[in-house]
Amino acid sequence: MSRSKILLSKSLSLAVALLLGSAVPPAWSAEKIVLDGSSGMLSLVQVLATAYHQKSSDPQVEIGKGLGTGARLRALAEDKIQIALASHGINAEAIQKGNLKVFEVAKGAIVFAVNASVPLTGITEAQACDIYSGKIRNWQSLGGPNSAIIVLTRPPTEVDPEVIRAKIGCFKELKEVETAKVMARGGDMAKGLIDTPHAIGMTSMTVVEQSGGKVKALTMNGVAPTPENVKSGRYFLSRDFLFVTKGEPTPPIKKFLDFVLSPGGDSVILANGAVPLR
Repeated sequence: MSRSKILLSKSLSLAVALLLGSAVPPAWSAEKIVLDGSSGMLSLVQVLATAYHQKSSDPQVEIGKGLGTGARLRALAEDKIQIALASHGINAEAIQKGNLKVFEVAKGAIVFAVNASVPLTGITEAQACDIYSGKIRNWQSLGGPNSAIIVLTRPPTEVDPEVIRAKIGCFKELKEVETAKVMARGGDMAKGLIDTPHAIGMTSMTVVEQSGGKVKALTMNGVAPTPENVKSGRYFLSRDFLFVTKGEPTPPIKKFLDFVLSPGGDSVILANGAVPLR
């Protein structure tokens, strides 16, 4: 075969290889990423994933059902999930030991919220403690209807009660009323507040915004949990929303994170009761 024919054959082979290569997406582009962790973050993350999928279906984002602090870090270490959702339990030791990367996504107001059947608009720290300790058991004592207060609470190791105990003095050693109903997950609290007349619970503004008016947040000491008040610290009950990865994010994870931290992601966060950091 002449030298010119050999060169032509090699050129054709290279062109075919390049054409085939351009038709096949990179291996990572079809990867699915799984997020799981704090159940109080799931409802916000779900709407972020939905908004992301309206722009791109690659990668597919799958949301878990909630994992405790230790379980979420184990799942991340074992590559069962690619992003852990957290508000606490991510200290310097855990970051170094697990080679973790922590991304601050938003802040969220923790609120005492009520079923829409309760006509009150706000409570004080002392009133919240009196309700949860059982000293106040009827809404009439607070200027509301003559109806028994249905107290909904979260497990003590969850972030909402942890923040409340840390920031409201009378909650530190408070023994909750014996009739308080424990809601294991954030979604359980949301459903309980929506479905239970005369109920009060500790939850997030995301739950309030997504309830369609069936749940309302109470002001605390006369201060409303608005984004401005959360950012300034004037409304003092808040939590961080953190995304945690093992090592540097892979391209598909980074693609999703870039959306979450973009102006488009900020709009979704704000519309769902949380506070973007920018």
